Amino acid sequence: MSRVALLRKVSGSLSWIAAACCCIASVPAAERPNILWIIAEDMGPDLACYGRTDLATPNLDRLAAEGERYTRAFSTAPVCSAARSGLMTGVYPTAFGANNHRSNRQPGAPGLPAGVELLTDRFRQAGYFTANLRRFLPALGFSGQGKTDWNFAYPGRGFDSADWQDLKPHQPFFAQVNLHEAHRIYHKAPSHPADPAKVVLPPYLTDHPLVREDWAAYLDSIQILDAKVGAILKLLGEEGLAANTIVMFMGDNGREDFRGKFHLFEQGCSIPLLVRAPGVVVPGTVSDALISGVDIAATSLSLAGIALPQKFDGRPFLGPQRQTREYLFTAMDRIDENLDQVRAVRDARWKYVRNFEPERPYLQANGYRSGTNPTYLIMRKLHAAGKLNPQQEKFLASSRPAEELYDLKADPWELNNLASSPADAAVLARLRSQLEAWMKRNGDRPGPSESKVSLDFSLNQYEKSQARGFPKNLDELRANYQGLAPVEPVRLHDAE
Repeated sequence: MSRVALLRKVSGSLSWIAAACCCIASVPAAERPNILWIIAEDMGPDLACYGRTDLATPNLDRLAAEGERYTRAFSTAPVCSAARSGLMTGVYPTAFGANNHRSNRQPGAPGLPAGVELLTDRFRQAGYFTANLRRFLPALGFSGQGKTDWNFAYPGRGFDSADWQDLKPHQPFFAQVNLHEAHRIYHKAPSHPADPAKVVLPPYLTDHPLVREDWAAYLDSIQILDAKVGAILKLLGEEGLAANTIVMFMGDNGREDFRGKFHLFEQGCSIPLLVRAPGVVVPGTVSDALISGVDIAATSLSLAGIALPQKFDGRPFLGPQRQTREYLFTAMDRIDENLDQVRAVRDARWKYVRNFEPERPYLQANGYRSGTNPTYLIMRKLHAAGKLNPQQEKFLASSRPAEELYDLKADPWELNNLASSPADAAVLARLRSQLEAWMKRNGDRPGPSESKVSLDFSLNQYEKSQARGFPKNLDELRANYQGLAPVEPVRLHDAE
């Protein structure tokens, strides 16, 4: 039996999936699915189930085995606030002015424009209870972070509750859990820590002991996060919620690597996405469909039987309204004190990047990164000494080409720019045209897209955060990775 036929056969047996095609009010609350998002900060698809051999993630691997794993899922932006703004509205951040990092938060900011609503408001209007979980049962021994970090002023109440104990008596619910472990600064795993000598480094990084320590600490942090996910999933089962709860595990944006977070290379926007949806997803399925962060919102609404609004960019990738994408778009604008504007589009094989300010370097000076990521300091030091190879030197160039084109099949690390290749001119023209059309649809134009009021306020807030201080040198950075235990122990954990 084909995958499509099997999906139809299984999903057809559930009345709450059929309800997606009719009025939500006609569906009894008990027959509508709960939806739980588990969001990891700054995390790429660095799990054993994605093929990494230098860490153990048994709980997330089990979630993948019980659901569907997506190999081409991407955030709409390479930084949390812009990506989360798209995730929680289903609209591209560039389409409603949410594309600059931590912007539009000043007093008197206009908030969301007409037609764009918070996802939780849409769920509430359909009778769902909403929660941003920070407080679990004491037995778990940890809490959720409760992060929202949207690039807009929101005067209402984003969620109904922060307590796990409110979920069972308030079904159906839409809830999210934010886990911070993969966000810097990392922590060593309490047991079976990753071995720096066995870490598999990407080719654009120098093989330096501290770079290896940094990667190992990142993998350790993921193993700590995996234990927390296991505890949450176990709790779902113990409280009888697992059978009627769709679980979506995702990253908010890509890993904070040397060419990751803050950049539109694959590592900056590539995220893990695992979906366990009883009766909808065939266990153990792997999909290479192109998935955007806005599609996660669309899929959640669709599976809950809620009609998608008119002003919506997301497309459901599961259920009876399932759609596929031929192209996927990402955008980068101001991040902290770094002004920039970059746009990208990719299909299943090719990726086109447009640098609207090519005179700027890839690696602008940035206080946060310099104070938390030892790789930046190591790479700059070796660059100055002339000790990097051409692949590693590329990212430290003083300027960028206006256009970049990569064959992701032949060059998955985006090291060989084919924008000037005559043989690939037709691909370049096609993707350039797609990007320009997308920008036009979104009212996204070259040039500054942030008001002076918002920019001044954001930079002032950034300066205040910088004043709290970061490590100033390699010795201080190294100390962050030595002898650290997880901040919160995980007591309820089944790693089998």
